Amino acid sequence: MTKQQLFEQIQKKRSFLCVGLDSSLDKIPKHLLKYENPILEFNKQIIDATKDLCVAYKPNTAFYECYGKKGWETLIDTWNYIPKDIFSIADAKRGDIGNTSAMYAQTFFDESSSGMSFDSVTVAPYMGIDSVKPFLTFKNKWVILLALTSNEGHADFQLQEIGGERLFEKVIKTSSAWASDEQMMYVVGATRGASFADVRKLAPNNFLLVPGVGAQGGDLKEVCKYGLNAKCGLLINSSRGIIYASNGEDFAERAREEALKLQQEMEGILTEVGLV
Repeated sequence: MTKQQLFEQIQKKRSFLCVGLDSSLDKIPKHLLKYENPILEFNKQIIDATKDLCVAYKPNTAFYECYGKKGWETLIDTWNYIPKDIFSIADAKRGDIGNTSAMYAQTFFDESSSGMSFDSVTVAPYMGIDSVKPFLTFKNKWVILLALTSNEGHADFQLQEIGGERLFEKVIKTSSAWASDEQMMYVVGATRGASFADVRKLAPNNFLLVPGVGAQGGDLKEVCKYGLNAKCGLLINSSRGIIYASNGEDFAERAREEALKLQQEMEGILTEVGLV
């Protein structure tokens, strides 16, 4: 999916919502355990309930890898079930030496090899350009580089100054030479608030994947105040707040209700700034 196609989906659905599929056997409704593949059934019902309200789905691969062979099969089947006009993100946070990254890229981008062809994959930048470039060799695929995250320990490294620049700023500035905003996005946590203004100085046109709205306390309006650009430029992820809105038989309906609340708030913001 190209940047323009993604923006067109945002305008069509009046939404820049990404639903995170962090699906765990310990948290899904108990009545689903009667199915042969409870997590897949859960994912299918969540997707059916929210696909008209969101523009992206983001399975966190750790929630599938932990179940071994069956988990990988569930991830493949989940990718296949996501409508192809919806942006798909493999939240894998990979990053290793070049030949290893090439194999990771093949895993998530080459359907003929792995059975999956996600639109994008999250990548850790710590090992530098040779760990990221293999992902960029795939046409019309995206790297979503970790920049300024929402976790408690982000300050251990990301805010450290090096030559007058904070590390997250150096990551964005350096990596912007590796690929254009047609192939590179950045992860910026919603709990970072006004820091979005600093990010936008370095990445004015890139899309930002923004976790942390909802359960982690991020404020959508504040993120949009500093983070919106002419093509929207934001994918706001909500995982737990949507998919675990209920642990009863009404879980899909409740997930839709929570997704609809966010979509309606996003529609108001997009209308206010003249993007729809």
